This record gives sequence, C-alpha cells and structure tokens, in this order.
Amino acid sequence: MTRRLAPILLLLSLSVPATAAMTADSRKVAAVETIYADVMDAQSITGAIDSELFASYRGKGRVAWERDYRKKRKHLAERLARLPSQGLSADDAKAVATMRTQLATFPEKISAPFTGTGKCQDANRKDLDYAALRKALTSCFVEIGGKMAFENGTINRQTALDLLHELPEVERRKAVFTALGPLWLALNGKNEPDSPYRRMIAMTAADAAKNGSEIDRGARDVGVETAVVERWLEQILDAWRQSTSDQPVEPWSFSYQGAEADRLLAAEIPRDALMPINQRFYQDLGADLKQLGALYELDPKPGKAALAYTDFVVHGRMAHGAWQPTVARVSAPYAHGGLFVLNELVHENGHVINIMAIRNRSAFVDWPSSLFAEAFADVPGWSTYEPAWQHKYLGHEATQQASLRALFSVVILDVAWSLFELRMLRAPATDPNVLWTEITSHYLHIIPHPELSWWALRVQLTDLPGYMVNYGLGAVLTADMRQRIGEGLGSFDTGDPRWYGWLGDQLLRYGSERDTRTLLQDFLGRPTSPDALLRQIKRMAADPK
Repeated sequence: MTRRLAPILLLLSLSVPATAAMTADSRKVAAVETIYADVMDAQSITGAIDSELFASYRGKGRVAWERDYRKKRKHLAERLARLPSQGLSADDAKAVATMRTQLATFPEKISAPFTGTGKCQDANRKDLDYAALRKALTSCFVEIGGKMAFENGTINRQTALDLLHELPEVERRKAVFTALGPLWLALNGKNEPDSPYRRMIAMTAADAAKNGSEIDRGARDVGVETAVVERWLEQILDAWRQSTSDQPVEPWSFSYQGAEADRLLAAEIPRDALMPINQRFYQDLGADLKQLGALYELDPKPGKAALAYTDFVVHGRMAHGAWQPTVARVSAPYAHGGLFVLNELVHENGHVINIMAIRNRSAFVDWPSSLFAEAFADVPGWSTYEPAWQHKYLGHEATQQASLRALFSVVILDVAWSLFELRMLRAPATDPNVLWTEITSHYLHIIPHPELSWWALRVQLTDLPGYMVNYGLGAVLTADMRQRIGEGLGSFDTGDPRWYGWLGDQLLRYGSERDTRTLLQDFLGRPTSPDALLRQIKRMAADPK
C-alpha cells in the first residue's frame, strides 16, 4: 500500500505547470528514444546482413538499412543535444544518459561481429593505429583459423579445439595442436618485443590507463578492486591445482585428459541433435525456443566469424500499446556435435533467453554488462555437465567426477586467460609466452613450452582485449547464481517450468537499466563471492588433498 500511495502524494504536491512541463519533457525523451531504437535496429540488422544470415529484412537490403542507420544516427545526435539537462525525472535522466553514452560508441562503418574488416597480413604493419591493428589480428582468426591443414584436409579453429577433446591418439592430437601454429605465428610472430600482439597489448594498456579496461569494468561490476579480482582468479586456479593430479601433461593433451565425459557421450550428440536437445531442455525450463523465434546460422563457411556468438536482430519495444518482441540470432561454425559443442550452444541460447526476457523502455533494451551476460548464459550451460541432465536429455550419463572434470577443465582455462590478460595489461612489456607458461605450468600442471604462443587460441584476445575476464570472473557469478536458484526453486538440471519466468522477474527484465553489482546483491542477498565456485571445483577430487 505504501509503495502505491507515495507516487500519488508526490503528484498531488506538484503544481500544475510543473507537472505539465515534466510531462512535456518526458514526451520529448520518448520521441528521441524511438529514434534511438530505430538506430539500434538499423545497426543490428545491417550486421546480420553482413554475416549472411539473410540478404534483406523487412523488404530492405543492406544499402537501405545502412542509409537508415546513418540518417537516424545523425538525427539522434541532434535531438539528444536539444534535450534539457535538468528537470527530467530520474528515469528519464538515466535513459538520456544511457543514450548519450551509447551514441558515442556507434561505429561509422558497420560490419558483422568478430569477422575483422582488415587483412591479416596488415598486422605486420607498424603504422596501424589501435583499432586497425585489432581488426587485422581478428581477421587472422578468419583467414588462417578458418582453414588449417590437418591430415588430408582442412579444419577450422573450432573443430581443432573439439578434436583436442576427442582424438585418442596422442600423435594426432599433437598434429592438431601443430596445425594451429600458422595462426600463432600471424598473431605473435616469433614473440619479438614488437610482434603484432605485443604492439597491440601495449596500445590496449595505454587505452586502459585513460579509459579503464574490461577487467576494471568487471571488478566494478562485482563491487571490488581489480587486485581482489586477481586474488580470486589465483584462488580458483589454486583450487584446481590442489584438486587434480600433479602429473605433468602436454598442452595438446590437457583438454583430452579432462574430456572423458565428452568421449563417453559423443555418440549421443551428433551434429543434427544439437538444436533438438537445446529445445527440449529450454522448454522444460519454461522457455520455448521455437516460440521465441530466434534465428540460427550454425554451419561453418568461408569468411564467417571464427567463434559462436549471439546478437540482436531487432530490439523489443512498446508500439501501439503492445510489446513488440526482441528478435535474436545465433551464429556458430559447428562442423560436428559432441558435449563441448552442445554446452556452447546451450550457453548461446542462454544469451537468447536473456535478451528476449527484457521488458523495459527502449534506452534499456540492451545487453546488461558483459560480465553478467556471459555468467548468466552459463547458468543453464553448466547443467549439461551434471549426470542427471545427461541421463534425461542424452539417455546416458558419465560419472559425477568425469562430468565435473570436463566442465572445469574448460572453465579453468578461461580463468587462466583472465589472469594472463590482467597481468599483461598491468605490465604490457611482459613476455606473453613466458607468462602463459608460468600460469599453466604452476596451476594446470602443463609441461612448459615457452617457445610456442599457444595462448593465442581465443578470438577475444585480439577483438576485445581483456574480455576473457567475463568468462573467468564470470564463473564466480555463475556458481553464485546457480546456488541461489537452487535455494529459491530447487534443482533445475532436469527442468523446472517456473525457472524462466522467475528469473525473468528477478534478473532479466531490466536489460541494461540496473548495474550488475546492485542487481546481483539484491538477488543473492549478499555481495558476490568465489566461495560457491571453489566448493564446486573441490567436488572433483575423489580424495581431496
């Protein structure tokens, strides 16, 4: 009753002219917000066309959509500049601030995400600026990582990572690992101080000193200092070290060693079963993927982004008194199935249900923080490594220990990359091969190979330097959220039709409106902590040390 009466009493206390002025200003903001939504849609639709998801959308091709984007972006800038800076309601003021911040990030030239618009060979040019160098390096993952020689044919980077989990013959695994060599050479040369990557990371550190880094933003999102994030990453890595065998392992055998569950279940997850399994699981969680209407393009092809990702096609909005739903899309280069690939697609569909659950004004119909987005997508994703989930959706299951080992051997590499990037950004003159060797040999028991730049496996390292923290630190949030959901609803690994609606109301409906720290603290009832993740990792040890 109090929550309803307070706004009424406030309105009664306002003078009529003040109320009229507030309403007029709100109408102005709403009109600008409509233009903003149009710009966002024009950008995302153009990107979808560039990714070859479709050639036209709503009867318009790329040229028309890009023309709309440029025209409306200019109009948006003009209208935003004319909005009052004072006297707005708190909600309107926040919406205007969000739109102004986002306006500064809108690119001059739109392209499909993660494809790189440069040429890989240009990465050797010493005159490239920061943005151009990143684009050139990201192009290497498409040009070289999309077609690597292996045995009597070619494979892409995604397939190489899958094969490292699956191939029983050590020499074949080593051959897959070696096939990645040309990519490492393109990215880091012979590890010279002025190699393409080392020049780029120096530029990244300089930019971070002025504007903050992805790692700084991740720390802010959980309400701690960057130094605390580093300690958490070290604690997580040390928990793995103590919970696993200290028998040294070659880097080309690390993933295989952890992938017993993948191999046991491989026959149950052919390529054409990936989406049906996803659809069944999410329907059991109360999210009907077919009804939600996301668009999928999951086949490998030349020039396609070298990783899986999810994006908007159209942003949901209110129109004519009714909610017009978001349209999402998923892009991935999947050549075959398997548990590793299945888990990744469940993760991507976690993004789909996240953005399609947003119900907010247009200024906030956008991704929440990158940290929250990646962490939430793994909330359903981690279920694929639970034996109960495997039994229901695959008909067979691995042991709990094998399943947990399969999950956390992937998670722990993300944590290692997070610590790697954190330290490279702090001291960009550091030798990356030496740093990666120190981290992986000490914590993961991997045999040192400082002569190899085998850390250079992830597109994010060049496209979005520092982004890996959203997976490594994100695992802390994932474990915390899974624990809290278990407390609120019970186990959901085999489905719970209340799950999607409950989380939509608790977490997802806000979009970008609420900051991650406050959102999670309200949800968890306490600050974020690595304790839940540390407990999960320690479950792996049959005989804890």
